[in-house]
Amino acid sequence: MKITNIQFGLVKAPLKTPFKTAVRSVDYVEDTVVIVETDTGNRGYGTAPATALITGDTHGSIQAAIKHQIGPLLMGLEIENLNKCVGIIQSSMINNTSAKAALEIAVYDLFGQLYRQPLYKLLGGGEPALSTDVTISVDYIDKMVADSLSAVEAGFETLKIKVGKDIGLDIDRIKAIYSAVEGRALIRLDANQGWTAKQAVYALGQLESSGVKLELVEQPVKAYDFDGMRYITERVSTPVMADESAFSPKQVLELIRTRAADIINIKLMKTGGLSNAIKIADIAQIHDVECMIGCMLESSVGIAAAAHLAVAKAGVIRKIDLDVPSLVEFDPVSSNVVFSGPEIALQDTPGLGIECIENLQMIEA
Repeated sequence: MKITNIQFGLVKAPLKTPFKTAVRSVDYVEDTVVIVETDTGNRGYGTAPATALITGDTHGSIQAAIKHQIGPLLMGLEIENLNKCVGIIQSSMINNTSAKAALEIAVYDLFGQLYRQPLYKLLGGGEPALSTDVTISVDYIDKMVADSLSAVEAGFETLKIKVGKDIGLDIDRIKAIYSAVEGRALIRLDANQGWTAKQAVYALGQLESSGVKLELVEQPVKAYDFDGMRYITERVSTPVMADESAFSPKQVLELIRTRAADIINIKLMKTGGLSNAIKIADIAQIHDVECMIGCMLESSVGIAAAAHLAVAKAGVIRKIDLDVPSLVEFDPVSSNVVFSGPEIALQDTPGLGIECIENLQMIEA
């Protein structure tokens, strides 16, 4: 099975409600779709969203990186030589992690098709079922409480609350939500780099002293502020999770070495795909550090790949944040991963089992 061509498309799906964080507000999911074709007729699918404020990638840069730099180096390579394919993807240029992720996902999809196994079995096997949290966007207190209660009624047992815009209001938001769902759902707090280290310590101290129990706080300070992350981790009881601070295996090693975070959030768009995500999971497991599997605001092709990884690495990836299929009005992707509210079930078709992507708009080469 040799790589013969790479095609591009765009897929778009509206959100049920706007997705609001400390850094942006989004009304729809839009992904570049990468289709890797082979001489056997098999096609591997990968996708990547434009996340200029997080990874630095736009749709234009993703497509250009693959079309002009990485893609030509893959032509004629055998899918069975997975390590060579992945090595070329990772070494062909620096950064551009979303472009690399989209290509890697497609190549791993083909690897599963080649050996007629679902991807999670080739990555190590496991129980093909997961349960995800759901995101509550930052908004007025009453709206966030109402959204939280609706999520609990829909069966979600863990809520990820977006904050990071106003420290005093953030504290009030969390207190109100905690009071409304206490005993019915766990709360994860995502500050999206919106606080300073001292603000984070103050806010978490206020919440802890008032009896609010949080499962974790995610990326309270800027991505580059490892010292700030450590400052917070040393001073609060709530576990601190690194997200934007944890792109590469080297960064994860530094976070662990300096004890700057208690938990690592793995996202394929940050790591450049599955190969580095696997390395990060293995590093974390060696050091007895728990991981979460997360995603960008992206289509369920990439999320399906993340789900396969989470099943295969369930010994260390024990927290799941793969909720985008629950946030969109419709899921245009049919794959071997079935999303139903908080429940995620993996089926046994080869690779990612992509059957179709509705409303896919192909892009002329």
